Amino acid sequence: MTKADIIENVYENVGISKKESAKIVETVFEIIKEKLETGENVKISGFGNFTLRDKDPRRGRNPQTGDEIEISARRVLTFRPSQVLKRMLNN
Repeated sequence: MTKADIIENVYENVGISKKESAKIVETVFEIIKEKLETGENVKISGFGNFTLRDKDPRRGRNPQTGDEIEISARRVLTFRPSQVLKRMLNN
């Protein structure tokens, strides 16, 4: 599913114009991105949690050459589905 598909679904289910539907979807995504960028976790009830984790630097290996490399510290985004979503997917 793409962002365009989400916009189309909002348009069909809510009954507002496509332009307004696109603005709503874009606004929701922008809010989520802004909150994650500032380090806040995002919890959407009945859907799941988006959380940020800091990973420490570590030693790695280039699989093509076998050379050791330093993998830099970074932040990673994880998603944990809610119990409601897990039940829907498994039933």
